[in-house]
Amino acid sequence: MRPSAAEGEAARLAGVSWPLLLVEDDDGDAFLVSALLDEVSAPVEVTRVRTVAEAVLRTQNTACVLLDLGLPDSEGLSALDRLLSIDGGAPVVVLTGLVDEHRGAEAVAAGAQDYLVKGQVDGRDLVRAVRYAIERERADTAARALRESELRADEKARLERGLLPRPLMDDATLEHRTRYRPGHRQALLGGDFYDMVSTRDGTVHVLLGDVCGHGPDEAALGVSLRIAWRTLVLAGVPDADRLGFLQEVLVSEREHDEIFATVCALAIAPDRRSLRMTLAGHPPPALLSPRVAALPGEVVGPALGILDELVSGEVTVELGEQWALLLATDGLLEGRDGPGGEPLGWEGVLPEVADLWPESGPDDLLDALIDRVEERNGGPLTDDVALLLLQRVPPA
Repeated sequence: MRPSAAEGEAARLAGVSWPLLLVEDDDGDAFLVSALLDEVSAPVEVTRVRTVAEAVLRTQNTACVLLDLGLPDSEGLSALDRLLSIDGGAPVVVLTGLVDEHRGAEAVAAGAQDYLVKGQVDGRDLVRAVRYAIERERADTAARALRESELRADEKARLERGLLPRPLMDDATLEHRTRYRPGHRQALLGGDFYDMVSTRDGTVHVLLGDVCGHGPDEAALGVSLRIAWRTLVLAGVPDADRLGFLQEVLVSEREHDEIFATVCALAIAPDRRSLRMTLAGHPPPALLSPRVAALPGEVVGPALGILDELVSGEVTVELGEQWALLLATDGLLEGRDGPGGEPLGWEGVLPEVADLWPESGPDDLLDALIDRVEERNGGPLTDDVALLLLQRVPPA
């Protein structure tokens, strides 16, 4: 972060100088600039170069650039354009002659912070222009960062509404908690998605899915699959036919033939004592209560988009009167037991769950579980993680 004016005064008193790059091919003009800075003991350390090509190599470590537009390797505002095009480059104050003062105004319109006319400024004017340029650049950078943050927040909210919607379910005895953590910390969301829909017969349909890959394309495909699934459920399409339709959506919407998606689909019975489960390349859920154990995963069909014809099987699981169920995408289960270790799978994750549950409670379990797996992994997980915790609480 570049220094403020107050910091500049403190820097001067402490004997610390800001790096200032002077781009000037005329020896007399360069001497004049240095003399003006010296006469006011400006807190700057001047480096002089004679061409734009040299300046491009030096601007990254510079607090401010003083630029003469009449350089041998530039024409018009080309020197300014080159310096302003550098990512993370320094603010620019343009130096002009009296006869071409109009070019200074053009330079400011093109992005320079200020312009000074040679021979008409003293040392205080020069230092003031440099400090103001630094301050304006800082303010502009902060404003851009704020705007980018607001745009990212808006985009994340839109993606969350698409990938992580509000469940269409009205059952006071069935509670749920969710967590989502992108594998790349700078990302908003990846291709993981979930949904829950209750139908008129009292069945609660649950979906957890994962589009391979990361980024906006995978997120958009995940949104398409999630919305298609909800539409199929509300339209009354039988459970056995839904994954086939989802595969058709995937194949028609994906950009590359290599893209596939894994899916875990559950249908929790109206009495909430059992469920039907279909797995398409996806790990099974884990039962947390009355015991901690992974549900049977023997009947796992291929992921959507792998084969031309979908092959899937359904298994029925008895749950009992009171239970808790954890659904996880493979981003969690593929965490490793130390750098270079084997993937944990449910075998490695369930002991951590047993240690946390039920003392940590549903609100804290999911975050604590991800943190523990990342600790064992030796760093952040590289794949997206989506968790869905369902808990059956019998009526009083």
